[in-house]
Amino acid sequence: MCSSDLMRVARDAEDVRRFHSEAVREAEQAFGNGEVFIEKYLDRPKHIEVQILADAHGNVFHLYERDCSVQRRHQKVVEVAPAVHLDKALRDAMCADAVKLARSIDYVSAGTVEFLVAGDRHYFIEMNPRIQVEHTVTEEVTGVDLVKAQIRVGEGHALPDLGLKTQEQIVTRGYAIQFRITTEDPQAGFTPDFGRISVYRHAAGPGIRLDSGNAFPGAVVSPHYDSLLVKLTSKAGSFDRTCAQGARALAEFRIRGVKT
Repeated sequence: MCSSDLMRVARDAEDVRRFHSEAVREAEQAFGNGEVFIEKYLDRPKHIEVQILADAHGNVFHLYERDCSVQRRHQKVVEVAPAVHLDKALRDAMCADAVKLARSIDYVSAGTVEFLVAGDRHYFIEMNPRIQVEHTVTEEVTGVDLVKAQIRVGEGHALPDLGLKTQEQIVTRGYAIQFRITTEDPQAGFTPDFGRISVYRHAAGPGIRLDSGNAFPGAVVSPHYDSLLVKLTSKAGSFDRTCAQGARALAEFRIRGVKT
């Protein structure tokens, strides 16, 4: 568990002494454990993650990267695939490191290796051993059904059985952007909102994908679960076109009864 309220940026030795005491005290109160961790601070980095697929037969492939830098309180809200203006050498290095990491732990399934990028260097953050919310943008630009692939790998199938025979076969086409539409009140500090949806009209059309669950007129949004209501994914041949298409689709949404 991680909370942005428990993080401190120490810019000199005095900050280290003061913030260490504060962090220990807060960690003990929140988790019953006063351990703290010190990491190098990167000013305004990009958050880039690499999607991988690995089977139990020694095949490990990457499906390129997603840019998840648009966040609120360290929670992702907009994701782009592939990352825009990312140096090819840096992209290749990150993808290679993601595959190397998965191989080193004999990983099997879909997974995501996350990095921070500052300048021409990338820094490992963590690995998520699961499908992530933003997997849709990778599916749209690679044409690979990640959920299906994860299930088939779990059944014991090899990636070549699924049509993924070589790394070179996996390429990206165009751009995709995912926008997370949440039941949160922007005028109240984006606090979660709940209640009954009275009106729900979503966007549609070529290049627009919707992933939704409990989003329809009459649906009750509970305060006990995540505030994510629906994911909108826009896909087009160019980044500018993808942005314009996504903006148009967002403007077509009509949701009443809860704040979004």
